[in-house]
Amino acid sequence: MANGNQKTGYCQTIQAKLDGCEHYQKFDAYKQKILALSNDSLEKTIAIALALCFVCAVLVSLAAVALRPLQIENKAMDMKKNILEVAGLLKEDTDIHQAFAQQIEAKLVDMATGEYVEGQDVEAYDQRKAAKDSAQSDAIAKDKDIASIKSKAKIAKIYLVKKGDTIQSIILPMHGYGLWSTMYGFLALDADGQTVQSINFYDQAETPGLGGEVVNPNWRALWQGKKVYKDGKVSLALIKGVVDTNKAGAEYQVDGLAGATLTSTGVTNLVKYWMSVEGFAPYLEKVRTTTDEGES
Repeated sequence: MANGNQKTGYCQTIQAKLDGCEHYQKFDAYKQKILALSNDSLEKTIAIALALCFVCAVLVSLAAVALRPLQIENKAMDMKKNILEVAGLLKEDTDIHQAFAQQIEAKLVDMATGEYVEGQDVEAYDQRKAAKDSAQSDAIAKDKDIASIKSKAKIAKIYLVKKGDTIQSIILPMHGYGLWSTMYGFLALDADGQTVQSINFYDQAETPGLGGEVVNPNWRALWQGKKVYKDGKVSLALIKGVVDTNKAGAEYQVDGLAGATLTSTGVTNLVKYWMSVEGFAPYLEKVRTTTDEGES
């Protein structure tokens, strides 16, 4: 009974404040006027339609705000899933959060020096957002922008799969323009920074059945074991047609996407850019040096 009286008191307080509000009084008067009009009145029809639009807009806004944390969580979960997949650690029964926490180490890398960045929140860092911020990114000279991305973040977020202190996989983020869209993905390499383990594209809008085949597991499997560098230069590329494994240089070639020449060119260009000195080559050189020293 006390709760009921308390609620009644709140309602009375709110109503008293509304009664003392000049704007509310004007609104109430207009509401009464509209309700008194005939249902055939154009003014009444428009007023009710606007009121419904306003109520729906408020509800949609409230829903968006309420669901925002869930959307962020789902986005983070999907990213972890893609990283585990390209690392070859994803199975049907995999607990994504647990597997990621136990097997994946995220690191920030200074793109100019190839050194790890310390003292910055790795978890909170958003490389895609940083690439669009002039304070956190560098403009790319037109003659070097073969991936057609215009700018790149000064700091990249990479991922390592380790066994003890030994690196098993290096997972690098890459993006570049295809035919219709900017394709975002990951390239997983062995610790030598040279041999491809896997590739995937988690965000792209290429033509389904043509350029969209960049997500086809059968095509992605063709990348395993391919080599990135030849005589210090990025040589890994998609070719037109099917790779002849009996010919010299086949280890640097991947089958092109049938009927998707521009998307295939886009994939080649983004790989060449991100594996070059403009991208992760300085970092990979340091990783190789550290690995060699550790093994010697």
